[in-house]
Amino acid sequence: METIYQWLGAIPLDAMRFDFMKRALLAVLLLTPLLGLLGTMAVNQQMAFFSDALGHSALTGIGLGIVLGVSNDLVSMLVFGVIWALLISLIKHTGGASADTVISVFSSTSVALGLLILASGGGFAKYSSLLVGDVLAVTEQDLLWLLLALLGGTALWMLMYNGLLLTSVNAPLARSRGVRVRLYEAAFVVLVAVAVMLSIRWVGVMLINALLILPAAAGRNLARSTRQHTLWSVGIAMACGVTGLLAAYSLNTSAGAAIVLCAAVCYAASLLVRRIRK
Repeated sequence: METIYQWLGAIPLDAMRFDFMKRALLAVLLLTPLLGLLGTMAVNQQMAFFSDALGHSALTGIGLGIVLGVSNDLVSMLVFGVIWALLISLIKHTGGASADTVISVFSSTSVALGLLILASGGGFAKYSSLLVGDVLAVTEQDLLWLLLALLGGTALWMLMYNGLLLTSVNAPLARSRGVRVRLYEAAFVVLVAVAVMLSIRWVGVMLINALLILPAAAGRNLARSTRQHTLWSVGIAMACGVTGLLAAYSLNTSAGAAIVLCAAVCYAASLLVRRIRK
């Protein structure tokens, strides 16, 4: 780690004088590629608000962890997030309501339940940082978790990609080709849940959905193939992550908000490029 810090310290930027900025930069470089990958499939499967519902469930996960005596917030968020994601996927397939309706119901329920538990006795103030996140608070142990998530998530993505892509294009066709559609979708939502819960403390509940969707949406406007979509999405996510972090340092403002605004600018630019092409 010291060697990496020395390399980053050699970058001719004032921000790289501080270890907390070096850790934040590493966190962004580990976090954004995974979100860029997962965002492409979330956009293809029209699940743009799925990560929003999962982000809101983080509050409930922490609250239930406190009630059950779980001392590690990350563990309680991960467990509840995975269960919540599988429930959303299961109920969506029952056909009782459209996907966006199911996601909205789960999102609203998780917010209300989380606030009800955490606000008991006026104790929500110490959890309010979860709403906006703080990437500057990343520790070296957090970087290890993010590295494992990136490696594991990328490996699973490569294994599941063809099945997920065929499922998103035509689920009946995927079934006829022997693809276990339900299994692939369950694995995907679990992967998204893990990525969201690992990211929530640094990106924030209010911004996680935007960071997952905006780079993928911009990449879709620029890409001419599925491979290009993935490359554009990951590239835009990483570029916006680094640019937003450095801009936030210069302006002394929220890093998560700056990163999302950079992604929004990229999306607007991609719309212009798409219109020029047409």
